[in-house]
Amino acid sequence: MSFIKSKGFKYIKNLVIGLGAAVVLVGALAKLLSHPLADIMLTIGLLTEAGIFAFLGIIGPDPDYYWNKLYPGLDNYNAKIQPLAAGPATEDLPGLNGQVVEQQLGGMLTELQGMSSSLGSLKALQEVDFSSTGDQIKTMGNFYGRMNEAMANISDSLEDTKNYKDQLTALNQNLGSLNSVYGNILSAMGNIRREA
Repeated sequence: MSFIKSKGFKYIKNLVIGLGAAVVLVGALAKLLSHPLADIMLTIGLLTEAGIFAFLGIIGPDPDYYWNKLYPGLDNYNAKIQPLAAGPATEDLPGLNGQVVEQQLGGMLTELQGMSSSLGSLKALQEVDFSSTGDQIKTMGNFYGRMNEAMANISDSLEDTKNYKDQLTALNQNLGSLNSVYGNILSAMGNIRREA
């Protein structure tokens, strides 16, 4: 592995780019504020950035993808990659090793099948017709409103029934008292007749 591909080089490259940009920005700020060192700072920053951009143009971009490890030649537009079923590769036509591909992909097929069934469920939910749901909710609301009124009426009726029961109990007690008074009057009259 060359030094240009190492992690240390990438770190140093990013550090130099960041510091160079910081010097340019501070120099521009100093220039706007008419600071005496502004010309020097701006010149140093811009020369640093120019050097960095020239260097980046010379070394070229570093690919951030790793598909070429699984599919060799994929990054080449003119590559003639054979399908997995085409058999072993020749020097002119690089092929793919089916076992390597299967190992690399692992359980991706199972996950995709699970996602497919989940999407199918979502599609079925999308196809459900909810147009009459609003009317059904309104009907349910009316039903519950009437049920609440009926429960309130039953509650009032229960209260009236309790009052009626209390009045009947009081009437029974009064009738019991009247019966005993009437019995006493009859006894007293019977005693008066015997004496007379």
